[in-house]
Amino acid sequence: MSAILVTGANGFVGRALCRVLLEAGHTVTGLVRHAGVGVNGVREWVDERADFAGISAAWPVDVAVDCVVHLAARVHQLHDEALDPDAAFRATNVTGALRVAQAARNQGARRLVFVSSIKAVAESDGGQPLSERTLASPQDAYGRSKLEAEQALREYGVQSGLEIVIVRPPLVYGPEVRANFLHLMDAVWKRLPLPLGSIQARRSLVFAGNLADALACCVNDPRAAGACFHVADPHAPTVAELVRSLGVHLQRPARLLPVPTAALLLAGRITGRLPQIERLTGSLQVDATQIQTVLGWRPPYSLDDGLAATARWYRSTH
Repeated sequence: MSAILVTGANGFVGRALCRVLLEAGHTVTGLVRHAGVGVNGVREWVDERADFAGISAAWPVDVAVDCVVHLAARVHQLHDEALDPDAAFRATNVTGALRVAQAARNQGARRLVFVSSIKAVAESDGGQPLSERTLASPQDAYGRSKLEAEQALREYGVQSGLEIVIVRPPLVYGPEVRANFLHLMDAVWKRLPLPLGSIQARRSLVFAGNLADALACCVNDPRAAGACFHVADPHAPTVAELVRSLGVHLQRPARLLPVPTAALLLAGRITGRLPQIERLTGSLQVDATQIQTVLGWRPPYSLDDGLAATARWYRSTH
């Protein structure tokens, strides 16, 4: 078994990954900015400095590492106050990732698994599910920073011999999820009317348990070295299907209104939220066959399994 370092180990994906790695017999250290990984058996390394500055010098002498799974990132900001969002994302997601890779290599690591995002490729699928061969055209500062990080890490891997594996998930959900998915669950729970009944576009998602399982496969498998993989649940639901399923599992039937997509887009233009409405009403399907072909990986959980687990957690908190 291997010694694994997980950055961002106290996030909801990080905790899911740490559990899977421990169950597989790996030794796991969680690098976090604030104490509280919350997974028994994970050694916690707290480093509060921004963008992993000085990580090489700060590396504990007794923390061995064969592989790093780099989850930590600057993520979407609903109200980004950065004067230069691209620079802010780049500092953490590109420069920070390179610092982690360099420090890991200096400590003898052989591989880094970088958790990127499908947003490094596109915001919509243009009628064809996004595969690893799709020409990347990110549309926001976050997506651009993830693509730049992928490119920088690949170059460093060639120079240093560190094996780089890139994994691009779509929206991740699961117990302890935050942001937009949690807001959607809140709305269903409160029985608020949602104008999403007519949206037929399909959106790929990935359950945190599926993503964690895929990342664990990428830690040791020699066939993963140098590869890029898209990871998603087996079924991409329409937005309306997703909301109805959440209603079933939350035991609060969803109140869906059949508002035409054109009307939603008009409302987005009037309110200044057009980009958000376009993402909500546009198709974003992910082709995840490559990881299945190369590594033989299959998602252990169905979409319904994932939604049920997420709803159980939500109900337990309300």
